[in-house]
Amino acid sequence: MGEVYRARDTRLDRTVAVKILPSHLSSNPDAKQRFDREARSISSLNHPNICTLYDVGQQDGVDFLVMEFLEGETLADRLLKGPLPPEQVLKCGIQICDGLEKAHRSGVVHRDLKPGNIMLTKTGAKLMDFGLAKETMSPSLDGSALTAVASGQPLTVEGTIVGTLQYMSPEQLQGHAADARSDMFALGAVLYEMITGKRAFPGKSQISVASAILEKDPEPITASRPMSPPALDYVVRTCLAKDPEGRFQTAHDVRLLMRWIAAGAPLVGMPAIRPNRERWIWISAVVVLFAILAAAYFHKPSSPPQPTWASILPPENTTFAYFAGPIAVSHDGRALTFVATSSEGRDAVWVRPLAGLKAQALAGTEGASNPFWSPDDRSIGFFAGGKLKTVEAEGGPVVTICDVAGSRGGTWSHRGVILFAATWGVIHRVPSSGGTPDAVTILGRSRGELSHRWPYFLPDGHHFFLQCGELFGRQCGKCVGLPGGPGLERKQVTVSRPLQRGLYAGIYFVRA
Repeated sequence: MGEVYRARDTRLDRTVAVKILPSHLSSNPDAKQRFDREARSISSLNHPNICTLYDVGQQDGVDFLVMEFLEGETLADRLLKGPLPPEQVLKCGIQICDGLEKAHRSGVVHRDLKPGNIMLTKTGAKLMDFGLAKETMSPSLDGSALTAVASGQPLTVEGTIVGTLQYMSPEQLQGHAADARSDMFALGAVLYEMITGKRAFPGKSQISVASAILEKDPEPITASRPMSPPALDYVVRTCLAKDPEGRFQTAHDVRLLMRWIAAGAPLVGMPAIRPNRERWIWISAVVVLFAILAAAYFHKPSSPPQPTWASILPPENTTFAYFAGPIAVSHDGRALTFVATSSEGRDAVWVRPLAGLKAQALAGTEGASNPFWSPDDRSIGFFAGGKLKTVEAEGGPVVTICDVAGSRGGTWSHRGVILFAATWGVIHRVPSSGGTPDAVTILGRSRGELSHRWPYFLPDGHHFFLQCGELFGRQCGKCVGLPGGPGLERKQVTVSRPLQRGLYAGIYFVRA
């Protein structure tokens, strides 16, 4: 309903955004009332995560708002490129909650929270477009303000539906009054879309969308993003509860939980946070329960540990690619990556959380072999088409690092260095951002060495293991060094064992 222009404030020498009510709507009482309502709502909201209102006025019959000029893109535009990484979802979600908390504490319910009304800027997420905002009687308002709000005409009457359908709460669809918990439902729908790249309640028509919001639960986040934190799925599901009483009651509660998740704390099966009295009841109950469990644990008779049996099966309609390397376990022990062959005979890199059974194939990894994890477990290196490549563990664009002839394993240090081995030859290193590789080891051919392979970084990021293939019966000396430099420390830490006829292998400990 508004037109927005980029303008220059000549008095304060700054760029601003000027929002006007178009001439064809200036005589519309409802449009005029909403325009005035937006000005009144934003004027009370001074917060880093809410678009700031500088001025309001009228000239030549044209109503206008002068607002903060925001450089960036809307969340809706960003989602056209795909879902956001979990850490960005948490960072942006916390900022949205900060803005909502300020609005709700000031007695303002947004009622139209959606990706198109959230701007992503260099300084963080900003809430915009309070044209459908509803003022409520907030404890922060004085008596005169309460009288003004209570006596003013409501923007909508009972039974009127306002907002954007895909993000509206069930009570809004049914024409009931919206409150802060309605914004919590919209927040859940926005978070769901940020994580999965898909709308929580899709549909081919407005009727099917409305029906899904009223009667159906969205597909679990882990179905499309198996690597997302389970606690984040819990937060979104609670926000999307059909009954307002079953949702988080304030944006403050959601913000605290998202900060907890961002800090790496587990949050599984925790009850929805309620007002203070009920919160303390829950805390007291949990403390008592832990005390009982602790007493039972320390008084129970000791029993011998029981063996645990487990099996890792390939994804449905695939087989493990035998010659494409072993299964690699992430450094935090939560996920696996491997190469599996489809029924059509195509190899690809797959990722599977150990907490679930569903694996995800990573697009663009066809013909891959020997995958390995980055030190932060966010990316995976692999070999394909004569190249060393990397890809995000949750999927994304494939990045080519360098050329390589064959593959005999790779390893990635926290210093941003990748070591890799070709089918024959020595260990090479290359920056994880890409570049020209250089040799780290030199073959001792006079001692019968044929190849160095299967490097593996130790936690310090300076030392690594490697496997040395050598002629049968020969012993390997100190033959490892940088080209043109002195020999490096090398210790054999396992007894050589036959690989195949005429070949021996040793595992060596090397400083690079």
